[in-house]
Amino acid sequence: MLRYIAYRVVLGLLMLLALTVLIFVMLRLTPGDPIDAYINPTIPIAEADLAALRERLGLDQPLPVQYFAWLGAALSGNFGFSIQRGGAPVLPLVLSRVWPTVLLMLSATAIAIVVGIVAGIVSAVRKNKPADISLSVFSFLGVSSPAFLTGILGLYGFSVVLRWFPSGGMLTPGRPFSGLDLLYHLILPATLLSIAQGALIMRYMRGSLLEVLSQDYVRTARAKGVREFWVVVKHAVRNALLPVITLIGSTIGGAIGGAIFIESVFNWPGMGLLMINAVSSRDYGVIMCATLLIGASVILVNLLTDIAYAAVDPRIRNA
Repeated sequence: MLRYIAYRVVLGLLMLLALTVLIFVMLRLTPGDPIDAYINPTIPIAEADLAALRERLGLDQPLPVQYFAWLGAALSGNFGFSIQRGGAPVLPLVLSRVWPTVLLMLSATAIAIVVGIVAGIVSAVRKNKPADISLSVFSFLGVSSPAFLTGILGLYGFSVVLRWFPSGGMLTPGRPFSGLDLLYHLILPATLLSIAQGALIMRYMRGSLLEVLSQDYVRTARAKGVREFWVVVKHAVRNALLPVITLIGSTIGGAIGGAIFIESVFNWPGMGLLMINAVSSRDYGVIMCATLLIGASVILVNLLTDIAYAAVDPRIRNA
C-alpha cells in the first residue's frame, strides 16, 4: 500500500510540473505582447524604455530561461506581483479567494452526492417506470447543459423572475456577517453548480445498482424472504457504491471548471472570478498561481480518491 501511495504521489508531482509548463507556454502563445500589461496604451513610450522594462522583467530571455526563473521563484513561494492590483503580492491575493471557492464547491459536491445517489437508487429500483424515465430525462439534460448556461438560466429564473434568491455576491452589502445571510446567497449558485455533477453520479449509480441487483446473491436474499428495502440497502447499495467513489473524485475537476463560470455569473468572490479578471487584464502572475493551485487541488483529490479505492479494493494496488 505504501509503495502504491508513493507511486501515485510521484505521478501527481510530475503531472503538476507538466501543468506548469503547459500553462506557461500557452500564456506566452496568446495574442499580444506580455509587456502590454505593464504600460498605459494612452501614453506614448520610447522603444528604449520598452526595451529597458522588458529586460528588467526578464522578458528578453528565451522562453525556457523565463520558465525556470519563474519555477525557481515559485518553489520559494514567490509568485510575483499582481499588475491589476497595484503590485500586490500574488500568493496572498490568490489564497484570500480560496475559502469562497472551497465553500461553493464543497456545498455543490455535497448536494450532488446526496441527490445523485438517492436519485440513482430510485431510478434503478423503479426501472422503466415513470419515476425512472423522468429522472433519466433530467439527468441527460443536466449532463449536457454547460455551467454558464445553467447559471444564466438559474439566475434569470430564480433571482430575476421569481426573486427567491439574491442575484449575486456572497453577503448582503452593508449588513453584519450572518450565517443565514451567507446560506441565503450560497443556495442557488451551489445548487446550479451541482447539477452536472449530480446528474453524472445519478447515471453511474443507476447503472451500477442495476448490475448488482442482477447478481446471484441478491436473488438468494430475495428467495430467503428478505424485504426488498433491506435487499437494496444492505446487499446492493454498498457494493454499487464502489465505482461511484472513483467517479466522485474525477468530477471534482469538472466542478472547478464550472465554478469559474458560476462565480462570474453570480459575482461570487472566489478564485474563478479572480481568474476571469486576471485573464481580461493579462495579469500573468495571478493566472499562473491560481491555475497551479487549482491543478494541485484536482490532482490531490484524485490521489485521495485512488488511495480510498485501493483501500476498499486491494486488487487495485496489486495491479
